Amino acid sequence: QVTLVESGGGSVQAGGSLRLSCAISAYATRPDCMAWFRQAPGKEREAVATLFRERGDSTYADPVKGRFTVSRDHAKDTLYLQMNDLKEEDTAMYYCATKPEPRSWICTVELGEHASQWPYWGQGTQVTVSS
Repeated sequence: QVTLVESGGGSVQAGGSLRLSCAISAYATRPDCMAWFRQAPGKEREAVATLFRERGDSTYADPVKGRFTVSRDHAKDTLYLQMNDLKEEDTAMYYCATKPEPRSWICTVELGEHASQWPYWGQGTQVTVSS
């Protein structure tokens, strides 16, 4: 059983920064592979970043490479998404997700792009970027 609770969303001007947090509570399930997804109105949910365990490999979708950084604090059981140089097209509801996946090479944006592959989700936090 896993519970994920996101926070940190808000409204920001283009070029600004936000840090999203995802509090993780897991029982009898190991959240090896974690991800941030986003969904804009009228669009499909898309994976933007993944992280394998605490210090494992991270991967990013092309639109956010160089601007977003995913990290995890094991002591605080929290996943973060640092978002810099935000653009209007980053406006979306952001979700964290996890799945028990012991193979690091599976834990990537490319191989985890479908929301159906992830059994555990948070409720989401809204990010709005204005010009």
